[in-house]
Amino acid sequence: MAHSPLVRAAGRTALVALVALGSACSPKQVSRIDPATVTDLSGRWNDTDSRLVANELIKQSLDGAWVKRFSDSHGGAAPTVIVGDFANKTYEHIAVGTFVNDLERAFTNSGAVQVVASAGERAEIRGERADQQQNANVSTRNRMGNETGAKYMLQGEIQAIEDSEGKEKVVFYQVDATLVDLESNAKVWMGQHKIKKYILRKRVGL
Repeated sequence: MAHSPLVRAAGRTALVALVALGSACSPKQVSRIDPATVTDLSGRWNDTDSRLVANELIKQSLDGAWVKRFSDSHGGAAPTVIVGDFANKTYEHIAVGTFVNDLERAFTNSGAVQVVASAGERAEIRGERADQQQNANVSTRNRMGNETGAKYMLQGEIQAIEDSEGKEKVVFYQVDATLVDLESNAKVWMGQHKIKKYILRKRVGL
């Protein structure tokens, strides 16, 4: 069935429009950058904040008196720590798991403490250890009931306050951390780190 010139022209116009729309929806440019590069596009919490805050909090923690006090009373041994939950009390989504991993990494790499696995990690490890009792050579089995218990737990929360007027916005983050003796519930150290970001938007509504 033949179509009129008007119909064919309309079809070509629609096709051009679809191609143009597809091009507009596609990213114009993608570049790979160093993961350690400081980036701040939206002003919201990002990977740089997670890494820098974790490093600062662990530095503060290891400067506390609790490390030396434990070492002096245990023949120079390093204290054992577990990193617990950090509650997100902000108005935005924050990858708390990434932040906890950053804290664990900073603690471990310091060499000043021992960091034990989290509850979820322990469940998987215990499953492997139980399997070894049945299937691994006796000389290579890891014994049951020989785990190292943590003496302290690090936990805390992330809070945020946002203030905006016209094209300007200020976002304030406060991260509080507390180290608790797991036997006595005594708080042996408390730390805090703050971030304040000023954002100038190009036009109102962005």
